[in-house]
Amino acid sequence: MFCSRCGRENDDNNYRCVGCGSLLHPPPPPSFQLQPPLEADPVTRMLIPVGRSLWAVAAGYLGLLSIVVFPAPLAIIVSAVALWDLKRNPKLFGKGRAIFGMVMGILGTVVLICILLLWASGPPRGTWR
Repeated sequence: MFCSRCGRENDDNNYRCVGCGSLLHPPPPPSFQLQPPLEADPVTRMLIPVGRSLWAVAAGYLGLLSIVVFPAPLAIIVSAVALWDLKRNPKLFGKGRAIFGMVMGILGTVVLICILLLWASGPPRGTWR
Protein backbone atom coordinates (compact mmCIF):
# COMPACT_ATOMS: atom_id res chain seq x y z
CA MET A 1 0.00 0.00 0.00
CA PHE A 2 1.34 3.42 -0.93
CA CYS A 3 0.59 6.66 0.89
CA SER A 4 -1.48 9.06 -1.21
CA ARG A 5 0.20 12.03 0.46
CA CYS A 6 3.92 11.26 0.33
CA GLY A 7 4.01 8.16 -1.90
CA ARG A 8 5.93 6.03 0.59
CA GLU A 9 5.30 2.28 0.63
CA ASN A 10 3.59 0.97 3.77
CA ASP A 11 2.58 -2.41 5.12
CA ASP A 12 -1.07 -3.32 4.42
CA ASN A 13 -1.73 -3.57 8.18
CA ASN A 14 -0.63 0.03 8.87
CA TYR A 15 -3.33 2.59 9.53
CA ARG A 16 -0.93 5.54 9.34
CA CYS A 17 1.92 6.21 6.95
CA VAL A 18 5.35 5.46 8.41
CA GLY A 19 6.78 8.44 6.53
CA CYS A 20 4.35 11.34 7.03
CA GLY A 21 1.89 9.92 9.59
CA SER A 22 -1.22 10.57 7.50
CA LEU A 23 -4.18 8.25 7.82
CA LEU A 24 -4.09 5.46 5.22
CA HIS A 25 -7.45 3.90 6.12
CA PRO A 26 -9.59 4.07 9.25
CA PRO A 27 -8.84 1.50 11.93
CA PRO A 28 -11.55 -1.05 12.72
CA PRO A 29 -13.86 -0.26 15.63
CA PRO A 30 -12.46 -1.34 18.98
CA SER A 31 -13.29 -4.88 19.97
CA PHE A 32 -15.18 -5.09 23.21
CA GLN A 33 -14.62 -8.83 23.39
CA LEU A 34 -11.22 -8.36 25.05
CA GLN A 35 -12.93 -7.70 28.36
CA PRO A 36 -15.71 -10.05 29.50
CA PRO A 37 -19.17 -8.55 29.24
CA LEU A 38 -20.80 -7.08 32.33
CA GLU A 39 -23.25 -9.97 32.49
CA ALA A 40 -20.43 -12.51 32.82
CA ASP A 41 -18.97 -11.04 36.02
CA PRO A 42 -20.53 -12.97 38.93
CA VAL A 43 -19.89 -10.23 41.50
CA THR A 44 -21.62 -7.65 39.32
CA ARG A 45 -24.55 -10.00 38.74
CA MET A 46 -25.00 -10.40 42.51
CA LEU A 47 -25.01 -6.66 43.21
CA ILE A 48 -26.80 -5.28 40.15
CA PRO A 49 -29.68 -7.11 38.44
CA VAL A 50 -27.89 -7.11 35.05
CA GLY A 51 -29.27 -9.70 32.66
CA ARG A 52 -31.73 -10.93 35.24
CA SER A 53 -35.36 -11.73 34.83
CA LEU A 54 -37.34 -8.94 36.48
CA TRP A 55 -39.69 -11.61 37.77
CA ALA A 56 -36.76 -13.27 39.54
CA VAL A 57 -35.76 -9.98 41.15
CA ALA A 58 -39.33 -9.39 42.32
CA ALA A 59 -39.56 -12.97 43.60
CA GLY A 60 -36.38 -12.54 45.62
CA TYR A 61 -37.61 -9.37 47.29
CA LEU A 62 -41.05 -10.81 47.95
CA GLY A 63 -39.40 -13.88 49.44
CA LEU A 64 -37.41 -11.61 51.71
CA LEU A 65 -40.60 -9.76 52.69
CA SER A 66 -42.27 -13.11 53.44
CA ILE A 67 -40.73 -12.82 56.88
CA VAL A 68 -43.52 -10.31 57.48
CA VAL A 69 -45.84 -13.20 56.43
CA PHE A 70 -48.49 -11.30 54.46
CA PRO A 71 -46.79 -11.13 51.01
CA ALA A 72 -45.85 -14.81 51.23
CA PRO A 73 -48.58 -16.18 48.90
CA LEU A 74 -47.71 -13.49 46.38
CA ALA A 75 -44.05 -14.55 46.57
CA ILE A 76 -45.05 -18.09 45.55
CA ILE A 77 -46.98 -16.83 42.53
CA VAL A 78 -44.25 -14.43 41.38
CA SER A 79 -41.58 -17.10 41.90
CA ALA A 80 -43.50 -19.55 39.75
CA VAL A 81 -43.79 -16.92 37.00
CA ALA A 82 -40.06 -16.14 37.37
CA LEU A 83 -39.09 -19.81 36.99
CA TRP A 84 -41.30 -20.06 33.92
CA ASP A 85 -39.74 -16.87 32.49
CA LEU A 86 -36.22 -18.18 33.12
CA LYS A 87 -37.03 -21.46 31.41
CA ARG A 88 -38.38 -19.54 28.41
CA ASN A 89 -35.33 -17.18 28.27
CA PRO A 90 -32.20 -19.26 29.03
CA LYS A 91 -29.89 -16.23 28.60
CA LEU A 92 -31.32 -14.56 31.72
CA PHE A 93 -30.04 -15.13 35.23
CA GLY A 94 -31.82 -15.15 38.58
CA LYS A 95 -32.85 -18.75 39.22
CA GLY A 96 -31.41 -18.58 42.74
CA ARG A 97 -33.54 -15.56 43.60
CA ALA A 98 -36.62 -17.23 42.18
CA ILE A 99 -36.02 -20.41 44.20
CA PHE A 100 -35.33 -18.33 47.32
CA GLY A 101 -38.61 -16.49 46.77
CA MET A 102 -40.45 -19.80 46.35
CA VAL A 103 -39.00 -21.36 49.52
CA MET A 104 -39.56 -18.28 51.65
CA GLY A 105 -43.04 -17.85 50.18
CA ILE A 106 -43.94 -21.42 51.11
CA LEU A 107 -42.57 -21.01 54.65
CA GLY A 108 -44.33 -17.67 55.09
CA THR A 109 -47.60 -19.10 53.78
CA VAL A 110 -47.42 -22.01 56.24
CA VAL A 111 -46.87 -19.52 59.09
CA LEU A 112 -49.74 -17.37 57.78
CA ILE A 113 -52.09 -20.38 57.68
CA CYS A 114 -51.13 -21.29 61.25
CA ILE A 115 -51.76 -17.72 62.42
CA LEU A 116 -55.14 -17.64 60.67
CA LEU A 117 -56.15 -21.01 62.16
CA LEU A 118 -55.19 -19.87 65.65
CA TRP A 119 -57.07 -16.59 65.17
CA ALA A 120 -60.16 -18.37 63.81
CA SER A 121 -60.31 -20.79 66.73
CA GLY A 122 -60.93 -17.90 69.11
CA PRO A 123 -59.59 -17.36 72.59
CA PRO A 124 -58.42 -20.45 74.44
CA ARG A 125 -61.11 -22.07 76.56
CA GLY A 126 -60.16 -23.36 79.93
CA THR A 127 -60.34 -22.76 83.63
CA TRP A 128 -59.08 -19.20 83.40
CA ARG A 129 -61.60 -16.57 84.41
